[in-house]
Amino acid sequence: MTDNQSRNDSAARPRPNRLGLLFAVVWLVFLGGPLIAGWNMRDQASGVVGMIATVAFGALYVLIFDGIQRHHRNPSAIPNIRDASLRLGALIALASVMIVCLGPTGLTAAPFLAVTSVMLLPAAAGGILTLILAGSVEVISISSGWGNYSGLSLAVCAAAFAMWGVQSLIGRNNQILREREAREQRAIADERTRMARDLHDILGHSLTVITVKAELTNRLLDIDINRARSELDDLERLSRDALADVRSAVDGFRTISLPMEIARAREALRAAGIEDHTPNSTEMVPGHLRELFAWTIREGITNVVRHSAATQCTITVDANSVEITDNGVASGRATIGNGLTGLRERAAAAGARVIVTSLPPHGFSLQVRKQETT
Repeated sequence: MTDNQSRNDSAARPRPNRLGLLFAVVWLVFLGGPLIAGWNMRDQASGVVGMIATVAFGALYVLIFDGIQRHHRNPSAIPNIRDASLRLGALIALASVMIVCLGPTGLTAAPFLAVTSVMLLPAAAGGILTLILAGSVEVISISSGWGNYSGLSLAVCAAAFAMWGVQSLIGRNNQILREREAREQRAIADERTRMARDLHDILGHSLTVITVKAELTNRLLDIDINRARSELDDLERLSRDALADVRSAVDGFRTISLPMEIARAREALRAAGIEDHTPNSTEMVPGHLRELFAWTIREGITNVVRHSAATQCTITVDANSVEITDNGVASGRATIGNGLTGLRERAAAAGARVIVTSLPPHGFSLQVRKQETT
């Protein structure tokens, strides 16, 4: 396992709540009564057994409480009904030994049993067991002639109700934490998708143009060395522009200009030997659509240069739409790569839709149009 995986696993494991454990330990002071009673009877076997049972009862109670605290952020790690029943049964058995050996002071274990039942069992089952415990305290005390223990019965119900309130509050807080973590994970996934889409759009276009220019430069080396040098200068500039675009996308401050994309499209088409017809002005395009139209031109021209084998390409822009048409091969181009998927996502976010059309007898049209509002 790598160091990163170890760190991630450590971060995923919930940390124990030491304050919660201290809270449980503090309440063990109420088991002092049974311990004192057992000490006073230390010369008898019942006193010794009672003290041992009391210490074991307190230790098991703390272990159960600590286990719940450790796993309260991971519901699947909380003991199932069978395990919970076994742990609660062990506590009841120890409490029974305390009562038999130490007498009425052993009833002090009843509130601890009620709290544990609320922690381990579903709310309905915990409530029923609490009522049974409260009734048992009354029955045992009266039948044994120990007097009136109604106050202890009330303490059993109050302790269970208080723990139910604490559990409910913890549950709501944990739900809020899980929802926040889920939102953070969705935000991370969305950001990864955005970066993948932007890098595809940026590098797909830039590398296509660079490839076309490199092929052109290679052909010009033996024909026109001066023009070949000019193309090499363009290659260097395009490479620098692509690097800047990638950095902008990674930083999250990507900027894309509609006039600049039209200029780049004109240059890419001419480098590929495709006759271009592009608009001279984009002033009519509203601000909220300019970035979307720029991405559309970038994706459309990339596909024209890479896949169309066209000889002509036209870009048409108005206030509500942008369209790239060519006279190349249309077959299969409506589903090329991830570019159109990303473009559809951008269009949907801007309230527009993507329309792809095969033009008879041959040709292809990519259009993004703002949807009409009703």
